[in-house]
Formats: sequence, C-alpha cells, structure tokens
Amino acid sequence: MKRSITRVSNVGRLTVLIGLLLLAPLLVLPFFPEDVRFAAAFLVPGGGSILLGLALCLRVRVYPMSMQEAAHHGNLLVLYIWLYGCLAGALPFVLGGRLTFVQALFEAVSGWTTTGLSVMDVTITPPIFLFYRSFMQFCGGLGFVMIMMTFVQGRMGMLLYNAEGHPDKLMPTLRETVRTIVLMYMAFLSVGVAAYVLCGMPLFDAVLHTMGALSTGGFSNWAESIGAYHSVAIEGVTIVLMLVGTTNFAILLLIVRRKWRDAFRCSEVRFLGALLAVFVPITALVLMTGLYMSLGEGIRQALLNIVSALSTTGYATMSYEPWPQAALGVMILMMLIGGGAGSTAGGIKLSRTLILLKASFAELRSCLSPEHEVRTPFIVRAQGKTPVEGAMLRSTAGFVTLYLMLFAAGTLLLCMTESAPLASCMFEFASSLGTVGLSIGLTGPSTCAATLLVEIAGMLLGRLEIFLVFTGLGSAVFLAQQRRRAVHKGDL
Repeated sequence: MKRSITRVSNVGRLTVLIGLLLLAPLLVLPFFPEDVRFAAAFLVPGGGSILLGLALCLRVRVYPMSMQEAAHHGNLLVLYIWLYGCLAGALPFVLGGRLTFVQALFEAVSGWTTTGLSVMDVTITPPIFLFYRSFMQFCGGLGFVMIMMTFVQGRMGMLLYNAEGHPDKLMPTLRETVRTIVLMYMAFLSVGVAAYVLCGMPLFDAVLHTMGALSTGGFSNWAESIGAYHSVAIEGVTIVLMLVGTTNFAILLLIVRRKWRDAFRCSEVRFLGALLAVFVPITALVLMTGLYMSLGEGIRQALLNIVSALSTTGYATMSYEPWPQAALGVMILMMLIGGGAGSTAGGIKLSRTLILLKASFAELRSCLSPEHEVRTPFIVRAQGKTPVEGAMLRSTAGFVTLYLMLFAAGTLLLCMTESAPLASCMFEFASSLGTVGLSIGLTGPSTCAATLLVEIAGMLLGRLEIFLVFTGLGSAVFLAQQRRRAVHKGDL
C-alpha cells in the first residue's frame, strides 16, 4: 500500500531548525555586550541554514511511498540531520577564530551528542561560546526530531521519533508525548537553576551546569568542573540533576505524577540503586587507601564521580590522573553500563545490562534445577512487566556484542594515535563511546587530529545507538536503488 509522503519538506524543516538553534546564543548578547564581535560567527551559519531549509521547503514534492520505504526514509533523515547539525554546529567556532575545523567539529559533536569532552580552554573562552556549548548539549539531549515535533508533526512523526532512539510513547498521541517530555525538561531546568543559585553558584554558571547535568552532557565553564566550587551543597544538587537526567522519561513521568511506588518498582531504578550501593563504597575504599583520604572525603569523591560516570554526564570533582588503577577500572565499567533507556544518557544502558544479567542467571539456574523447572525472567518497566525472551534477548545481545567490539577497536586506535597506556585509552574511548565526557588527560587543546577523529566516530556511534548509523547508510542504498528502478520504469 502506497502513501503520499513529503520528503523534501521534512529535510527543509529540520534544516531550518538547525539554523534557529545556531542563532539562539545571540540571546545572551544583552548580558555580555562585549561578545557582539562574535555575532557574525552565529548569524552566517544560522541564517544560511534557515535560507537553505526554506529553499528545500519551497521545492516540496509528494512521492508515493510504501511503509517500508517511509521507514528507510526516516532512518536516513535522522542520520542526515545529526551529521548536518554537527557540521553546521562547528562553523561558529571556526568563524569566531576559536578552533581549527577538526577541533570545532569535535566540539560540536561532543555538544550535540551530550558527551562533554572538550578541546577548548574555558579560561579564555568568551561567554557566548560557553553558553553555545551548553545549549547544544541541552538540545542534543532531547534530539533534533523531538524539538521539531513540539512545533510541527507530519505523517512520518512516529517513524522519526522511533528512529532517533525514543522507545516509549508516554501519552495517547505522539504530540502529547513530545510536549510532556519537553515540559518536564524545562521544569527541571528551572528548578535546577534555582537550586544552584540558592547554593551560591552565579546565575550564568547555574544555567550552564543545569543544562549540562540534565542532558547528561557535562560541559563546564571551569577547567576544574564542579570541583572548582568546593561546595558540598552544589555537589549534592549536581548529583540529583544527573540522576534525573539519566532516568527514563517514562519513569520521570511517574515521579512527577507522585506515583512513587510504581516508579521504584521499575527494574532500572532498582538496578541503578544497587550499582551505586555496591560501587560507591568500593571506590571510596580504594581512594582512601590509595590517596590517603578520610572516610568522608572518600565517600564524597566516590559518590559524585561514580554517579557522573554511570549517568554518562561527565562532571568531576578532581583529576583522575592520580587515581589508583582499581578506581579507574570501576569508572570504566560504569561508563560502559551507562544510564537509563529512553533518557538523555549514553552507554550500553541499564536495561540492556540487566536483561543480559537476568538471562545469564536464568540459564545458570536452569543448569542447576530439575529439567522440568522452567522460569522466564522478566524486567519491570513503567508500562509493566516484560518477559526477557525471544526478540528482546537477541537484539540486546547483538547490541552489546557490537558495542564491546567497537569499544575494543576504538581503544586500540587510540593506543596507536596517542601511544598512551592501554588503561588510559580504555578510559578515554569508554568516555567517548558512552557519551560521558570524563577524561584522564588524553583529550585537550593539544590533542592530535587523528585522536579527535577516532573520538568523534565513537561519540556519534554512541549517541545514535550504533544501529541507526548502519541502518541509515543501508537505507540510503535502498532508496537509491528504488529511485533508479522508478526512473527506469518512467515513474519519476
């Protein structure tokens, strides 16, 4: 069955959206008038993107497409807008004379993918660029398609929504779902900024750090990150915001509606709590013995940094270079596991890790139990119990296997480009692929272009959940073949 789908219009709308987002940093100029000299760095790519998008919208053509073709088009469109967004997002850094092109591309990818690794010296970076980096993370946490759907929604809405990696429909309609998520996001932003200010953080800093924490991005306007404030209260607010950012949107909706029991019955919430209960004390003990910290200081350092790694945010309270290898190993494990599915976090995700653990324990139990005893494991989601079997187990195992293969390959590439110790390269690429943003010192203003390109690939694959990149490329081939056949038959 064929349906009429407007191809070019969707591309044009998303291209206009990128242009509008690039112009947003100009809103801070009234507060920092000395940065008006950088206005053109945002006006040129922003205005150019809007004009390009409008030109594409004027060339609207309606094509008859099957649902299979529409799904391929959705995959390709999401891949296009992320790649275009990263390229366009790099231009303000280049036009403003702040970074080389490769560095600018790295910074833009790190921003849009909510990673938080940076090659900028924030001590000499103008406020407009500091705001721009954090704003990219805030928008990247929602995703381009999610933002566009708050204003306009076409027939391909659900296909695009699913293709960008949003698994849950929280409300009866997609439009209501998107608006609910965006409203929650904005409400948490307001509460976070107010909490930071009450704890003594300057307003501008509060806005940047709240955007970074909720998006699990981690950009800071201080080289020492959260550690620059030396405040237990600010660290406490940061931990809460990071946990909010790494929680599934569906579970957050239960919490907002005060359905506490339903929220805390969810397997992801319990698994997150169990990981923190186990690994925070272990890390604190390692830091106490290795760095001669007190009990209170060890727990304080372990708590924020473990939450930062597990939520894939990237805020830190101290340098990781003196950390014992055992503590770094725990951090790598946390970064690989990552945050909640359907949240702004990266990594393998809590739900996938839990699914594999439950399947493994079920297999072990079946080996030790009588042959007639068969139990199907399950996980509890916001929507209810879901059995761990069949397609879910196959897709989870496939994703985790591919993720670990990419992690190994990226680590080896970093070893070649940086000639650094294996543990350091594992830490850095786990941070890139998991879109975490923590660094052991390999990523910075002096990092070579080859290393940055490896990390760029890791960040994009991690944010787009790996399969979208390959399905997008496969969809491009499929649609090209379909177009050639149509031309051959005289349909176009």
